[in-house]
Amino acid sequence: MKIEAETPDEITELLQRSGYISNIGISTALLLASKLNRPLLIEGQPGCGKTSLAKSLADATEGDLVRLQCYRGLGIENTSYEWDHMKQFLRIRIEGEMGIEKSVENIEKSIFEEEYLLERPILRALRGSDKSILLIDELDRAGEEIEAFLLEVLDENQLTIPELGTIKSEDPPIVIITSNRTRKISDALKRRCLYLYLDPPEMDREMKIVQLKVPNLDEHITIQIVEFMQTIRYQENLMRIPGISETLDWAMALSELEIDVITPDVIKGSLSTIIKEPEDLEKLSDDVVEKIIGRISRDLEK
Repeated sequence: MKIEAETPDEITELLQRSGYISNIGISTALLLASKLNRPLLIEGQPGCGKTSLAKSLADATEGDLVRLQCYRGLGIENTSYEWDHMKQFLRIRIEGEMGIEKSVENIEKSIFEEEYLLERPILRALRGSDKSILLIDELDRAGEEIEAFLLEVLDENQLTIPELGTIKSEDPPIVIITSNRTRKISDALKRRCLYLYLDPPEMDREMKIVQLKVPNLDEHITIQIVEFMQTIRYQENLMRIPGISETLDWAMALSELEIDVITPDVIKGSLSTIIKEPEDLEKLSDDVVEKIIGRISRDLEK
């Protein structure tokens, strides 16, 4: 699949139409991944917009998003293809009951055919439409053997099935791989990819995202929300840094509660939407919250 865009600015506009606020780094990486036909490895903290980027790209291009969600214990057969063993067994049993005699070699040939093949995400994307986007999500959660298996797919846009042969994509999908960096991705896989690291969004970009996603929220409160998030994210040394997804959760919560102004009491009552570790709750003590709100209020008055 190729993205119909010639410049990073065109990518930015394309993504914005689907509700994703990009920047020059993100848009350039996507453009190059499309033009060079290279996988894009995106790393960053949870909640910074890695998965939503792939979803928004699919929406913007009307592409067919095929998602492989990785997890501990993921087997290779779950990533690409499996054989329908029940149907294979039934065929062998029926032929045996009908008295059809076959050599072992012929039996194997008859049951390892397309009709017994079950597609899993990688094979589905390789054999899919010319608008396929393959999202390999949270690869760091899977074992290293999955990375080794992926090398052929990333190198040649093909998959070898021993019983059938090699299946090669005529119009390769865009491949986006995400990682939360819970473990190091191998150098062998990284060499085959373009690379993008996503930090939590800067102030201006986070403002635009909140305004786009929660348009009915008062602008004054939006500014307070974003300034508070920027402050605790970069100054309070939290164990788990809240991402843009937490910002949006908080903004939507305050919108539902019809909050007119953010006060220390409002923050204390809604911290559960943005803080998910007890140690971080202790760091955001009443005094710390009041100081941050006071500073934000003074900045807004200037």
